[in-house]
Amino acid sequence: MKLTHAIVSAALLAMTAPAVSAQMLPYQNPALSSTERAEDLCSRLTLEEKVKLMMNSSPAIERLGIPAFDWWSEALHGVGRNGLATVFPSCIGMAASFDDDLIEEVFTAVSDEARAKNTLARKQGNVGKYKCLSFWTPNINVFRDPRWGRGQETYGEDPYMNGRMGLRVVRGLQGDGSDKYWKLHACAKHYAVHSGPEKTRHQFDINTLPARELWETYLPAFKMLVQEGKVQQVMCAYQRFEGAPCCGSDRLLNSILRYKWGFDGLVVSDCGAIGDFYREGRHEVSKDAAAASALGVLSGTDVECGSVYKRLPQAVSRGDIKESDIDVSVKRLLKGRFELGDFDPDSLVSWTSIPLSVVNSKAHRDLARKMGREQMVLLKNNGLLPLSPKSGKIMVMGPNAADSTMQWGIYYGQPGHTVTILEALRERLGQDLPYVRGCAVTQMTDRESVFGSMTSSKGRGMEATYWNNTRMEGTPAAETVYTSAIQLDNGGNTVFAPGVNLTNFTTRIKGTLVADRDETLNMIYNNDDGLRIIINGDTVHNRWKTDPLGFRERELPVKKGQKYDIEVDYMQLEDDATLNFDIMRTRQVTAADAVAQAKDADVVIFAGGISPAYEREEAKVREPGFDDGDRTSIELPAPQREILKALHEAGKKIVLVNCSGSAVALTPENETCDAILQAWYPGEQGGYAVTDVLFGDYNPSGKLPVTFYRDDSQLPAFDDYLMAGRTYRYMRQAPLYPFGYGLSYTTFDISKPKYKNGKVTVSVKNTGKVSGTEIVQVYMRRPSDTAGPNKTLRGYTRVDLAPGQSKTVEIDFPRELFENWDEAAQEMRVVPGEYELMVGSSSDAKDLKTIKVKI
Repeated sequence: MKLTHAIVSAALLAMTAPAVSAQMLPYQNPALSSTERAEDLCSRLTLEEKVKLMMNSSPAIERLGIPAFDWWSEALHGVGRNGLATVFPSCIGMAASFDDDLIEEVFTAVSDEARAKNTLARKQGNVGKYKCLSFWTPNINVFRDPRWGRGQETYGEDPYMNGRMGLRVVRGLQGDGSDKYWKLHACAKHYAVHSGPEKTRHQFDINTLPARELWETYLPAFKMLVQEGKVQQVMCAYQRFEGAPCCGSDRLLNSILRYKWGFDGLVVSDCGAIGDFYREGRHEVSKDAAAASALGVLSGTDVECGSVYKRLPQAVSRGDIKESDIDVSVKRLLKGRFELGDFDPDSLVSWTSIPLSVVNSKAHRDLARKMGREQMVLLKNNGLLPLSPKSGKIMVMGPNAADSTMQWGIYYGQPGHTVTILEALRERLGQDLPYVRGCAVTQMTDRESVFGSMTSSKGRGMEATYWNNTRMEGTPAAETVYTSAIQLDNGGNTVFAPGVNLTNFTTRIKGTLVADRDETLNMIYNNDDGLRIIINGDTVHNRWKTDPLGFRERELPVKKGQKYDIEVDYMQLEDDATLNFDIMRTRQVTAADAVAQAKDADVVIFAGGISPAYEREEAKVREPGFDDGDRTSIELPAPQREILKALHEAGKKIVLVNCSGSAVALTPENETCDAILQAWYPGEQGGYAVTDVLFGDYNPSGKLPVTFYRDDSQLPAFDDYLMAGRTYRYMRQAPLYPFGYGLSYTTFDISKPKYKNGKVTVSVKNTGKVSGTEIVQVYMRRPSDTAGPNKTLRGYTRVDLAPGQSKTVEIDFPRELFENWDEAAQEMRVVPGEYELMVGSSSDAKDLKTIKVKI
């Protein structure tokens, strides 16, 4: 019998009736505390059953009515890897908004979508990875080096800011704690002292870190989320710290996390981290899998993402660990599931009433656009922006202008539709707005589609036949022809063709290409569920099964005059449907080509930067400037730099829209471009957000959550975790753009601050001609602490002002915010003495006004 959550809930609901209450076991009684229920249920489990519950994919245990549960779901900036969802801007972009309230609103929307999708999955008996109520976000690691490919997952380089924004993410995901049940579980990761490199994280040991840097830089955000945010999960990191793997570190997980901070939630391992304990070439601190499993549990890791914990019974039998030690973790994880309402009827869990209609709803898409606007950072403007009819003839160029997937960042869901930068600009300026790609992100190449050269029995294009079954049998449900690249999905309940089901259907798409030259073309395709590609009868791609959304590319060598019969078979099995297919020609280009194509333009909007295809978790990509998901250089890729220089020399006005998940060294571009807009990876509504700013519909207010260095020479060694020379807190050289920096279409004046009764007070005036928002920032320094940071962020607030308007602003600054490292006591505390409070519009000294305060 398949044990669905619906069956379990019905059974438990029946047991709550007075007539059968006497038959109810303690763990089945919603009136008891989660601790009591967990104690009772743990006592009824066998050792083998306990071990099954300690893995991220926990199977149902039918004899006790325990439904299946998977601890691994993603919600980095929207529900990830689970079909249709709203894709918000990258986390590093959201941090640039300096808008805590909006971040909480975003993650409230995310948790609404997550709960609605989970409720449906449980009713359908279809729970599994990415579909349950445990979400492994936020990433609150300090973004200490811009080369780290996963830095885009964080909220920047400042410990306080990561903690403060992380608190709002947790609140948005979990709820405010007033309900009997948590809405979801959030997870603070990666604990601790982690921020790359990706390539060596499975064997790297950070063993020379001073105590000050541990407590003042790498731990504060985690402490905030544990003690203030009541985050329900913490994920331990891959690398070793002081000789011990983080997921096997008694110091990190027990001494600090549980005993010092009082954390009583779950510790989950990063995926495969326990296996790193014993595998050759990795940490090799355990002799085998059984010993590794025992070390993980004894150190405090309750749930493993992986399969090593299967060896726990062996570890018990040979004395590596006692079953009572395992019980500690089992009770914690059961308590967590009870507090989510996972065992209880939907009628008792208010969160289950959230309707599925919230998923990628108009309200959430509007919210994605709002966040997209607020996260834009205007780095340079010589007066060209905002654009207007007086700006002259405009054209669009750049490898990121029409790239929808670039806007999704990493760990994304599937939006109903992504508004690219080019699409939004053409919607505003007309469909004849000229566009050329100019080059690829890292190569001096351009691509054009040859799909339009395809023919079928029905004329130009590829002909498609649909069936409302997964066998490609019977009377077709629909027939149609595609004359341009195939881009299909069922987001917003949109069928692939009239008469075709939303789910459980198949299609066969056929066409013929006659090569007009000898060359190697590229087939580019992505799909959710089954896909076969057949060329002249040979199957070159075959994944005919349930399959998550994936992006793939395959070379297609062709000879002039030869025919290539191409068949694309697609099968939709469950959840959402996606099918994209195109055939592209790649050609070499030059900067001179770009200038020639822009000959009639006065203004070039160049959408460039980098791509999440290159900077991400362990990406197996080696392109110039990138290696295994990290960057080897922070410079703008050379092809883009050459084109921008050539356009400048040709007299063109240039707006650079830089898309990236990290800082890019834009020193030459600061000279060659008239305006630079940092757009990050702006989410599914990113095209609108960029256009709104470029044309002045929205006055930019974003500020940099990371330092933009001048060039590679300003960076210390990537694998050096010492903070000397890093970030605005310890950097001694002048950066290109400082932390907290960002321009507006208006100007502001911030008065000298006052400090009284735990509050910083300043007056802020809009001295320009348009309405705008200033972000007032408060920094702190202890002058006698010569070994400490230059300054450190301790507060910020957004101030909306009409032209000429002034406001008095109060920012809370209680005594505990003066906490810093006491070298003599070897601990974090408020050291009595003189402090400097610096208030202004960025971390740069020229933008700050200082007062002295005695504490």
